[in-house]
Amino acid sequence: MRRRSLGVSQEKLADDLGLTFQQVQKYERGANRVSASKLYEIARSLQTPVAFFFEGLNDPTSASAYDSAPDAFVHDFLMTNEGLELAAVFPKVKKSRLRRRILDLVRTMAEEDDLEIA
Repeated sequence: MRRRSLGVSQEKLADDLGLTFQQVQKYERGANRVSASKLYEIARSLQTPVAFFFEGLNDPTSASAYDSAPDAFVHDFLMTNEGLELAAVFPKVKKSRLRRRILDLVRTMAEEDDLEIA
């Protein structure tokens, strides 16, 4: 998500890390685990704190049961190309009435999709 939001290609990130872009793809898909040192390098390359990659996760030292469901929902949405693009361009629609109509359209389409699946 961070790489995409910065407009950095997998190839550029791979070059910066001394990896192949296929390895970056595997990291992003979760096919390969990322070592702590490699995660640090990725954070450095993407100019973000390492903690960014753990946002939305419960603090294992905390006794409280933090509900991360809303964070997970936003994360899952932004992990799609369409979600990231929509999140980037939607605020550029200046007319609130038009934004509301777009939202209504998407909601209607999702409801129709749910009915077709059921």
